[in-house]
Amino acid sequence: MLPTAASRLTVLLSNCQTVEHLKQIHSLFITKGLSQDNFFRSKLLHFIATSLSGSGDHLVSYALSLFNQIEARNTFLWNTMIRGFSASSKPEMSSVFFVKMRGEGVLPDRHTYPLLLKAFSKSKIGNQNQIHGQVVKFGLDCDRFVQNSLISCYANGGFLDLACQIFGEVPERDSIAWTAMIDGFVKNNRAKEGIEFFMKMRSEGVRVDEVTIVSVLCAVRMVGDVWLGRWIHGFYVESGRVNWDVYVGSALVDMYAKCGCCDDARKVFDEMPRKNVVSWSSLIAGYVQCNRFKDALFAFQDMLLEHVEPNQATLPSVLTACAQLGALDQGRWVHSYIDKNKIEMNINLGTSLVDMYSKCGCIDEAFVIFEKLPHKDVYPWTAMINGLAMHGHALSSLNLFSRMLMDGVQPNAVTFIGILCACSHGGLVDEGHRHFRSMSRVYGIEPNVDHYGCMVDLLGRAGHLEEALKFINNMPMQPSPGVWGALFGACMIHKGYDLGECIGKHLIELQPDRSGRYALLANLYSICHKWDEAAYVRMLMKGKGVEKKPGCSWIEVNGEIHEFIAFDKLHSRSKDLYGMLDEITIQMKLVGYVPNAALLILEAIID
Repeated sequence: MLPTAASRLTVLLSNCQTVEHLKQIHSLFITKGLSQDNFFRSKLLHFIATSLSGSGDHLVSYALSLFNQIEARNTFLWNTMIRGFSASSKPEMSSVFFVKMRGEGVLPDRHTYPLLLKAFSKSKIGNQNQIHGQVVKFGLDCDRFVQNSLISCYANGGFLDLACQIFGEVPERDSIAWTAMIDGFVKNNRAKEGIEFFMKMRSEGVRVDEVTIVSVLCAVRMVGDVWLGRWIHGFYVESGRVNWDVYVGSALVDMYAKCGCCDDARKVFDEMPRKNVVSWSSLIAGYVQCNRFKDALFAFQDMLLEHVEPNQATLPSVLTACAQLGALDQGRWVHSYIDKNKIEMNINLGTSLVDMYSKCGCIDEAFVIFEKLPHKDVYPWTAMINGLAMHGHALSSLNLFSRMLMDGVQPNAVTFIGILCACSHGGLVDEGHRHFRSMSRVYGIEPNVDHYGCMVDLLGRAGHLEEALKFINNMPMQPSPGVWGALFGACMIHKGYDLGECIGKHLIELQPDRSGRYALLANLYSICHKWDEAAYVRMLMKGKGVEKKPGCSWIEVNGEIHEFIAFDKLHSRSKDLYGMLDEITIQMKLVGYVPNAALLILEAIID
């Protein structure tokens, strides 16, 4: 009876899916008199330890309690606990157990150090060199499994020179070693070197597996080399495995989208026979990357219809699409979905919610979300500072920045974009200068062209046109069209038409294919009643074959996004809409509105 019961319990344990089932099986072990049997204790402990990934403290305590009840603890049991902690939310406990293991005189084996190194890589706590020294001490430095783990640990930790040194000492390098190096280069923003390693791997005839392909596609995505990405895609298709690996498919979707080839990304996605949350998340993020926000929301709706549950990686992209479209109702639905499904509000998700509410005009709701975030790094602070600046709350934005510094959070380059914008909207010229100077002097952040553009906008809005021009001429880098455009806008506001004319001509030289640049200069000439010059600009535009792109706008009504393009009548209710516009025009004229005659003449010139 006992052997039969034991074998049944062992089968039950191997098929266990939840903690509740585990506790029931453990109770059966006790009632069947097997609770003191080290063999079954070991099996139970192994199951618990391998289930610790992402678990809470209760399961960790459960594993510790069971482990402490076992008297004769061998290397396998210690390794089991180290493995469990390395995959848990407390990877630093692995090193604690290793110290206890050595204190009890238990010798490590070839499985101990790879588990420990994995924990070090995850927690970023510990000294890899000490573990490396012990590996050499116990004669395991020639073991391929241990060597690969050392390469991966050093590479992921940013010690790429040491990883390369060990890699070079390995006599027969397998795909795991090559992939560890490629992945290490990618994680440390050295994508080109990762691609070079992949090419060397191919030239040496080492078999490439799916994990390698995913790593090198990440490198291709980072450098934006779509042609190399297509070559790797073709190479993988020729291997005959592309029809079933969902992770390679997701990496291809991500690569094409980040390289600006959204249609190719969609084609790969549609050809995938099996799609998971990673695939859908890659597609949605790709559409957002390509500024195809409506397509991102449509893809999200399709994902829900396919009963694939979004996660913390999916929802920030969806919220970004809502923010860019002003789709407040859909953004609120996503917020309620997060609450209803008890999705953990991490920093990335919280920042996206703050940004969405800010850009949809609900700055108070954005602030409520911000205040509720349990942990705030620089990103939610920056989103809130930018949101307040965007809404014209200059002093509130600057006060929040001071509070951020008091909390010990260091600003980044994007934070100062918000600060300078707040100063610009508030007309705080001296305050703007002070924050601009503090970037490099206090925080070690070198201002980029966007920061200089913000300063030009600040000076221009305040009417300091000559100072803004001098600021541009003293820039350490080439001024972008956006910087010149900021000063041109200020010239139009403050009627500095002579300076504006010079800038307008320069903008056309910089961007001869942008229709907006011609229109701006032509508008300036029309305001100054220089009809011949305005006509010449329009003829120049037509002569170069530059066509004006029609304006486009969105509005959300009852959760549905409506898109409008100038002079387009494709909307289902376009007749009603144009009728309403005519009625509004009549009402405006009745209350004294007079069209700008200069612009009417300009339109005649255009036609």
